[in-house]
Amino acid sequence: MTRRHSEPVPPETILPSRTPEEIAVAQENVRGLLQFLGEDPEREGLQDTPSRVVRALGEHFSGYGLDPGEYLAKTFEEVEGYDELVLVSDIEVFSHCEHHMVPFVGKAHVAYIPNGRVVGLSKLARVVDVFAKRLQVQEKLTKQIADAIEVHLRPQGVSVILQCQHFCMCYRGVKKPGSWTTTSKLHGLFLVDAAARMELLTLIGMRRGIGSGGD
Repeated sequence: MTRRHSEPVPPETILPSRTPEEIAVAQENVRGLLQFLGEDPEREGLQDTPSRVVRALGEHFSGYGLDPGEYLAKTFEEVEGYDELVLVSDIEVFSHCEHHMVPFVGKAHVAYIPNGRVVGLSKLARVVDVFAKRLQVQEKLTKQIADAIEVHLRPQGVSVILQCQHFCMCYRGVKKPGSWTTTSKLHGLFLVDAAARMELLTLIGMRRGIGSGGD
């Protein structure tokens, strides 16, 4: 039987640093996994699976090719002295657990108290994506987002709260699909000022209950 190789995957759809040779090796590794599972990589439904999987991995883990500092470099000082809380809540999080390489999904609530300058609101969501699109554990992801904002903006305070469901708990292992994991990382005023923390939690609306998505 003539072996049909997967269609080549353009390098720019994976990671900028990956060569066509490296992509070909990755596709061959996917073929090996299919064989390990007892499948026939040559059957019609699986012939293009290696290239599809490698392309999907490039999308899922595109954060390795990005620098979060680039999104936080441009700031604005014409804010008339605004120095109160800025909160972007319910940012969707799609990441993958580094232990089992299965997804965990949820919401990020990112807040900071400016110190003379602000950043575009969408840039906070982009920073979340940069770190989320890497192999992660939720605790590390939470800290990386907060630390990046702290280092690049030098605000009076930073808070990052993540609420996620982990597929490694939902459909394997203990199989607890209703469980949510909440992590937080605080810097500055949010760490030392109880009133600032209370304002933050009130605005996020955590009293609705984890994952309720209430109105």
